[in-house]
Amino acid sequence: MVNSSDRSLDLGAIGSAARDASRGLGQLSTTKKNEVLAAIAAALRTQTETILKANVLDVEAAKAQDLDLAVIDRLTLNRERLDGIAAAVDMVEALPDPVGAVDDARRLPNGLEIGRRRVPLGVVAVIFEARPNVTVDISALCLKAGNAVILRGGREALQSNIALANVIRAAIEAAGAPSASVQLIDDPDRSLLEELLRDRTHVDVVVPRGGSGLIDFVSSTATVPVIETGWGVCHTFVDAGADLAMAERIVLNAKTRRPSICNALDTLLVHRDVAEVFLPSVGRTLVEAGVELHADGRVSSVLGPEIPSVVLGDDDLDTEWLALRMSVVVVDDFEHALAHIQEHGSGHSEAIVTSSHRHARRFVNEVDAAAVYVNASTQFTDGGEFGLGAEVGISTQKLHARGPMGLREMTTYKWIVQGDGQVRPV
Repeated sequence: MVNSSDRSLDLGAIGSAARDASRGLGQLSTTKKNEVLAAIAAALRTQTETILKANVLDVEAAKAQDLDLAVIDRLTLNRERLDGIAAAVDMVEALPDPVGAVDDARRLPNGLEIGRRRVPLGVVAVIFEARPNVTVDISALCLKAGNAVILRGGREALQSNIALANVIRAAIEAAGAPSASVQLIDDPDRSLLEELLRDRTHVDVVVPRGGSGLIDFVSSTATVPVIETGWGVCHTFVDAGADLAMAERIVLNAKTRRPSICNALDTLLVHRDVAEVFLPSVGRTLVEAGVELHADGRVSSVLGPEIPSVVLGDDDLDTEWLALRMSVVVVDDFEHALAHIQEHGSGHSEAIVTSSHRHARRFVNEVDAAAVYVNASTQFTDGGEFGLGAEVGISTQKLHARGPMGLREMTTYKWIVQGDGQVRPV
């Protein structure tokens, strides 16, 4: 842990310990790594009271600071959520180990046998906001993939993260693995973060997980390679001829199931041919669920005074709401919807509700996003839902990973070349 009285020395020590731990982790068997994960899951279940007491401190502080309800929701832990976090560790344990797998193995005409062997990334630094579950999810994924991890969470979740990290480290050590495999920077001083982002000696890759402000700061500050994850402006387009009952279910789920997560619906696009029928019904349902509708003029005229809405603001179409608020726009046709998503989308998750196979096929082919949906809620963009066990984040980049980043995305590869005396001709 960082001692604020001797920051530079301690941050260097953290990096050095993580590097040493990563070398040992990379050589652990799958059986041993699974033992470590099982110990972590068990510890989370037996240390529930300790973790929840720490979380109460964070939640009370957040309320005293009058933080947004969405932040408080992401921050809050309870027994059910903790059980889900432990279950995610169980899922990671059950997943196949990617380390050591060989891809593209082949024999060349000269007799050389070559292939790409999956290996750990090494030391991963993850910068995230007020989501204590991330501490556990990322630790589990990094451990299974043979990586050491340095965690730096938001100050809002500091007490929760300290408690979780202590539980994880104790479980790792009890299972016979190096506890330095998981380390937490528990000093929120921003200068420490800047130093970490430039520590190319010890850190192989940085993953920021949070809003656009965090991602922009990390990307502009880091000299360590960055994989951007997190924020998303997500759309659902209700096409002409769509099953409107199905569309309403999808829209309600995408917006209200958990409005504070990055795959929640931000902007609803409605084809003008169904607007008169669909908007009053879905608008009333959303308002009854507590959603504030930010409507363009065409939407407002259809909703009328009996369904409350506010005027669409200048920046609303580029806003990741993370709350019970959403933008609503009427589009002229399919092409208009594609153009809108191209202009305002963030490359995260985009959906179409349609009965047209042609439009579904074009939407899948032409929309540039990490996850593209036909007749389903964007809330499924999640490592657990995609069968990855958990996720380090959802990458909106195209290199080195895209979409939910699970075990495989936390590895790289090296070429293995086996010969019997071959030399390259002059």
